[in-house]
Amino acid sequence: MSADVRAQITALGASMFTRRLTHGRTGNISARTGDGFLITPTGSSLAALSTRELSLVGLDGDHLSGPRPSKEAFLHAAFYRARPHAGAVVHLHSTYSVAVSCHDGLDPDDVLPPLTAYYVMRVGRLPMLPYHAPGDSALGPLAEQAARNAHALLLANHGPIVAAPDLAAAADIVEELEETARLWLLLRDRPTRPLTPAQVTDLYARYSPDIHHDRKRNTT
Repeated sequence: MSADVRAQITALGASMFTRRLTHGRTGNISARTGDGFLITPTGSSLAALSTRELSLVGLDGDHLSGPRPSKEAFLHAAFYRARPHAGAVVHLHSTYSVAVSCHDGLDPDDVLPPLTAYYVMRVGRLPMLPYHAPGDSALGPLAEQAARNAHALLLANHGPIVAAPDLAAAADIVEELEETARLWLLLRDRPTRPLTPAQVTDLYARYSPDIHHDRKRNTT
């Protein structure tokens, strides 16, 4: 097993905890390896992960070795099955994204407007899945289906989960999502000027395939 991947998971967990992108014993991080993925164990704080104590899970969701995995490992497995080129998945309970996920009247097909170029480039479209209790495996098939067309999802009353080619890219995406959620909440009662459909299309033309997603925002 790659020691480098283990070190990257633990370093990213500590960084996210220090910057309050997660808290307590919430959130989980994984990276694909061989026919499965390494994931943070259940009940662990991302602030104090050990490279020796990560869980190995198969793409079918079966626990293969190591400590008992996060109870949300099935969501990571769903993303890896839906997105064969994904190399990492990050799920957080980050404050502003969770706050957005508790709002009523959101468009479940695309929760946040394109407020900035970097949101379009890194997140693009953000579907929201209906509430399920943490660890409820009934959410797995819904996540797998949605992840085929979107690399970032928001779980209602819960938090964001994103996939990317590697851990660094996944961190970029989930952090951009959190900052955009914060902006949206700050601007909620003020007139806003999101990017126009033409400006969004221009970003795809300029930066594709560098943009970390594979489905253009609906501009009709």
